[in-house]
Amino acid sequence: MENGQLLKRNKPNIKVGPILRVVILVLFAIYTISPLYILVINSFKSSNDIVTNPLSWPKHMDFQYIFSAVEKMNYFRAIGITLLITVLSISFIVLLSSFAAWMLVRNSKRKASKIIYMVFIAAMLIPFQSVMYPLISLFDNLGLKNIGGLIIMYGGFGLSLSVFLYFGFIQSVPREIEEAALIDGANVFQIFRHVTFPQLKGTTATVIILNLMWIWNDYLLPFLVIGNGKLKTLTLEVYFAKITAGQYGTPWSFVFPSVLLSIIPIVIVFFALQKEFVAGVSAGAVKG
Repeated sequence: MENGQLLKRNKPNIKVGPILRVVILVLFAIYTISPLYILVINSFKSSNDIVTNPLSWPKHMDFQYIFSAVEKMNYFRAIGITLLITVLSISFIVLLSSFAAWMLVRNSKRKASKIIYMVFIAAMLIPFQSVMYPLISLFDNLGLKNIGGLIIMYGGFGLSLSVFLYFGFIQSVPREIEEAALIDGANVFQIFRHVTFPQLKGTTATVIILNLMWIWNDYLLPFLVIGNGKLKTLTLEVYFAKITAGQYGTPWSFVFPSVLLSIIPIVIVFFALQKEFVAGVSAGAVKG
């Protein structure tokens, strides 16, 4: 009897729950990473190899397809244009939405502030396709169917979600530190710049990454505004170069390396701001 109790006591206590959780997370990770794996391995193979063995590792890493994609899609010019549009659009979104959200929170008891905030929320529910053609026609009449007009459009469409994210976090920022700065003689803009905005790093990183992924990868709006002009974004260069290269079929040896080249900058930015992004999402979920 004592031996049986001793064996039972020494029997390892295996918990199925944590093991099952790890297995599920591993499967999700494989499912998430697999498209990136397919993209990378096929960026160094010929079209025939891609079609016949899309999941196999390349026999040798042939960089000629990368160099060819760089040349065909005018990579460095396109990345410069895309970077210019993205940086200016996100700067506009961050500055305007953070200040607007701050003013709405600090005047939240006023009826006008509540109405304006609800307008921002309602704008998130309006699909772009419903205002697409009237907006393009308006900008064409104003002479803004160019890169400048595209930046203004991105700034306008990105405001609603960004105001919503900032609004939830700014509610947790103590009003007392702003009042102390006001007593010391700071004006409204100085309070926001030196007191409030530095506390919004996590939310700002979240706003930057969300808008960066959208603007950097967007195809429809640049196609409608810029079209097949000389100055094109990365997505437009990939599209029009694919049409030129694929007159007799899909040029897979161009598609995969061009897409890989297009996503490299945004992946670098995401990893650089990853900690702030996670912190901003967590803070917004808890404090908002």
